[in-house]
Amino acid sequence: MTSASANRLRRWEAALLLAFGLTLTAGVWAGASESSLANRVLRLHVVANSDSQGDQARKLLVRDAVLARAAAVLDGVDGREQAEALLAPRLDELAQAGADALARTGNYDPVSVTLADQWFPTKEYDGFSLPAGRYRALRVTIGAGEGRNWWCVVFPPLCLASVAEQSVESAAEGVLSEDQVSLITGQDGGYVLKFRLIEWWGELVKGLGG
Repeated sequence: MTSASANRLRRWEAALLLAFGLTLTAGVWAGASESSLANRVLRLHVVANSDSQGDQARKLLVRDAVLARAAAVLDGVDGREQAEALLAPRLDELAQAGADALARTGNYDPVSVTLADQWFPTKEYDGFSLPAGRYRALRVTIGAGEGRNWWCVVFPPLCLASVAEQSVESAAEGVLSEDQVSLITGQDGGYVLKFRLIEWWGELVKGLGG
């Protein structure tokens, strides 16, 4: 092998090592960001009875009733684990709030509420977005649970913020870090690319059985 060939090979090796290092660094950042955010929020997942227009409208009534009841229970709470501990013994109470909302429309489909770990896709809401990942969630199932889903956040009360004309920053105060608020609201710029990096890393980890 000539000296020129050896030099070219070394440059390629250096480039490959640099690319691997950058990929690994980006992956570690993405994994840490998703995990840190997931550890601080409690998601909400509402599943309608069916995709009929009536069932989809009633899904939103159940959502509002469960969110309102949960907000009353979680007033003053500043951590996800504490929020979950307070909601866990009140799952039947939350389900009843949803069932009462249905009953007022003349519908008596059963409503069940559970706590579980779930995979969520990237979702955009009014004023903020959340990256795909595995989150702890309050899952509300109406009737047969065969309709379209509705995803949001029960803690901190980000999904109630727009209704109450409260900023996401105020709703997340004391729960999410400034960097996390900047990430989900897009204040730091480039959040779409960062979300896609988080998604890519999560899919890679899932594919490797992580």
